[in-house]
Amino acid sequence: MRRTRILTAVLALAAGLLAGAPPALAASTPSTTLAADTYTWKNARIDGGGFVPGIVFNRAEKNLAYARTDIGGAYRWQQSTKTWTPLLDSVGWNEWGHTGVVSLASDSVNPDKVYAAVGTYTNSWDPTNGAVLRSADRGTSWQKTDLPFKLGGNMPGRGMGERLAIDPNKDSVLYLGAPSGKGLWRSTDSGVTWSQVTNFPNVGNYQQDPNDTTGYASDNQGIVWVTFDESTGSSGSATKTIYVGVADKDNAVYRSTDAGATWTRLAGQPTGYLAHKGVLDAKNGYLYLAYSDKGGPYDGGKGQVWRYATASGTWTNISPVAEADTYYGFSGLTVDRQHPGTVMTTAYSSWWPDTQIFRSTDSGATWTKAWDYTSYPDRADRYTIDVSSSPWLTFGAHPSPPEESPKLGWMTESLEIDPFDSNRMMYGTGATLYGTENLTQWDSGGKFTVKPMVQGLEETAVNDLASPPSGAPLLSALGDIGGFRHTDLTKVPSMMFTSPTFTTTTSLDFAETNPNTVVRVGDLDSGPHIAFSTDNGANWFAGTDPSGVSGGGTVAAASDGSRFVWSPAGAGVQYTTGFGSSWQASSGIPTGALVESDRVDPKTFYGFKSGRFYVSSDGGATFTASSASGLPSGDSVRFKALPGTKGDVWLAGGASDGAYGLWHSTDGGASFTKLSNVEQADTIGFGKAATGAAYQTLYTSAKIGGVRGIFRSTDKGATWTRINDDAHQWGWTGGAITGDPRVYGRVYVSTNGRGVVYGDTSDTGGGDGGGGTDPSPTPTGACTVTYKITNQWADGFQADVRLDNTGSTAWTGWSLGWSFANGQKIGQMWNADHTQSGAAVTAKNVGWNGNVAAGSSVSFGFTGTWSGSNAKPTSFELGDQTCTVA
Repeated sequence: MRRTRILTAVLALAAGLLAGAPPALAASTPSTTLAADTYTWKNARIDGGGFVPGIVFNRAEKNLAYARTDIGGAYRWQQSTKTWTPLLDSVGWNEWGHTGVVSLASDSVNPDKVYAAVGTYTNSWDPTNGAVLRSADRGTSWQKTDLPFKLGGNMPGRGMGERLAIDPNKDSVLYLGAPSGKGLWRSTDSGVTWSQVTNFPNVGNYQQDPNDTTGYASDNQGIVWVTFDESTGSSGSATKTIYVGVADKDNAVYRSTDAGATWTRLAGQPTGYLAHKGVLDAKNGYLYLAYSDKGGPYDGGKGQVWRYATASGTWTNISPVAEADTYYGFSGLTVDRQHPGTVMTTAYSSWWPDTQIFRSTDSGATWTKAWDYTSYPDRADRYTIDVSSSPWLTFGAHPSPPEESPKLGWMTESLEIDPFDSNRMMYGTGATLYGTENLTQWDSGGKFTVKPMVQGLEETAVNDLASPPSGAPLLSALGDIGGFRHTDLTKVPSMMFTSPTFTTTTSLDFAETNPNTVVRVGDLDSGPHIAFSTDNGANWFAGTDPSGVSGGGTVAAASDGSRFVWSPAGAGVQYTTGFGSSWQASSGIPTGALVESDRVDPKTFYGFKSGRFYVSSDGGATFTASSASGLPSGDSVRFKALPGTKGDVWLAGGASDGAYGLWHSTDGGASFTKLSNVEQADTIGFGKAATGAAYQTLYTSAKIGGVRGIFRSTDKGATWTRINDDAHQWGWTGGAITGDPRVYGRVYVSTNGRGVVYGDTSDTGGGDGGGGTDPSPTPTGACTVTYKITNQWADGFQADVRLDNTGSTAWTGWSLGWSFANGQKIGQMWNADHTQSGAAVTAKNVGWNGNVAAGSSVSFGFTGTWSGSNAKPTSFELGDQTCTVA
């Protein structure tokens, strides 16, 4: 994606169910007695929307493939449905950076194993270090090893790789290339522990911009890929020859021929370029390298492609075009494993008129192009492109030749031919993942068909959400692709917001009593930064910018749509009547304030800046600072006024080093009361009231009862229900939240890279009932328990428990009891609720995993403390019966 994704994460700092468990060494949190509800979570379909820098096919098992994204986690391909399954939704709030995946490796010795190197930024923006996640069930659940340095899934150079690699002959050995001068790292125990390869001679030196004081563009991009020559090893023995790519234009490739004991710079190699990829064809003895003069994924002006003969040491320049004719670098690089003489590469940084893909069937001696000029500006394509499943990929553009719409792509740093199927190829772009299933038509004179292969992979960063009382159920403000009007949450909208098309929409609003009137503001390289709609967001027209505007900021529509207040970037707060043909400066409110409207009185608007709340009663012309005190001093705040009641305002936000929580005002912001039962809150939204409730339902992304999650209250915040679970956390969810005014229990949640997530409740509308729980179930039939200590340290441990229904009757709920023999105490449990009294423990299903069919199982896990001994329990009871212990 474009650079705007970075800003979303920086703002984060300023401020069917999948099985899963928290990573190993999860921090203990206080137990909670909050009510829990059964929710089903899905994405409002957009399909893609972000940069896919890596695609990994398993070399041993057909149809096993993974994709990594820069901020949106990792995905596994599901061949039966041709969709992607998200694998990192269990990443929680405190480790949101682990949704950025810098590299991924699939084990060809044991295809059940997969590894992910995670971390979003190497500078201070990311509060945690990087980690290596390891899974023995294809990413359904993970264990984690923290690293002593940061990783950069959304840093410059993220399209190079893969930095993480598994020895194809001895899969307990892995290598990881680190950024920031941290060098090359190795694990010899299947990723559990890691140590630096201290004799590796070069930690890299390339920086995109050494003068960048933020540490973003000035980071040393480090070790960028690792490739094994599998022909130099045998099963069970470490591969002897290993190639490593380094971000150093003069010393880009190193080799070891003794399984990593010693390393040398590869003699005779090209200089003046960075090797983005190194792909080995062991059958023919060639190492192919794609070079660029920049680290990508946005930049690159010159490039080359080289072939290295591993036996003779001969280097051959096999560039598809002469260096003088390049205005781009090369990056995407793949070999057809069925026909290793077939090689493909991409001109990843060819933004105009289009990306280019090159193909050779003679090991790079000659090449053909995916498209070429006939007589400029006309071009002939070897492909047809069908985006009917994601029609917005045209971006509503009607370009002149040689540009076409939709484009073949941009930022095409990932490109892979299926190792089992020469006809299938996938490649990532800045907005989607494309693929073809008839690639060999390229060689026979026909045309291969390119289509999005991206369903299930949702990778947008969400800035704002709105659910009007009529019209479309969802309007979204997104990074990089603007936003969408969803009339059907299960279908991809035909187009993003256009006329104008913002690169990023920062804020949107609708008139509460006239929902056909909608306004949005956003970022655009040139042109107006505000747009209006009079048909509920179906069609748009541009407004006029006041002087000095440089970005979207926040915007508010009067309750009847008669006027608007705008707080843009680069200028002070402004107001207008009508649709923004002229603007006047608001007085009494500081530049950069957040603005919202009262949902009843069309002349009342609100603002917030640096701990002060502001109120206007004259349509935004003048604001007066409220005397309310104790509000968050920073600007990591979001607030909204309740529909249907004048002056009813809720404010969420703060920071851990100051005021942080949820506040409520019933007098238009003159005073606020802080909710004592909410420790932290970052968003607030409203939805349809529960049956019999006199107040609309509240939703928040918050920390309540010691637990971070998505919460709902049907009694004005007196009690709360956590409605997500540990398998569904989505990293950072502090951008926006809203309920649906028409569907009780439905909530729309913003993520920073996993798109718009929405949840529906199984509750028919009866409310939260003050946090009560159901009686313990009494399932019948035989059962088996497997209790496994998965990690243990000085005074703590982590255990996983699997409960198998070995009887003939399904369970509609379960409650498992046991006793500890050595005084162990449970700290945090996931995928089950628990109580402990002395040595006795009871673990009970949460709402979503109570049904266990005969022959099926359910799993949960926990962290706890111990001293002296940590013996496993010897007996488990399910209701009134004793389970077999496996």
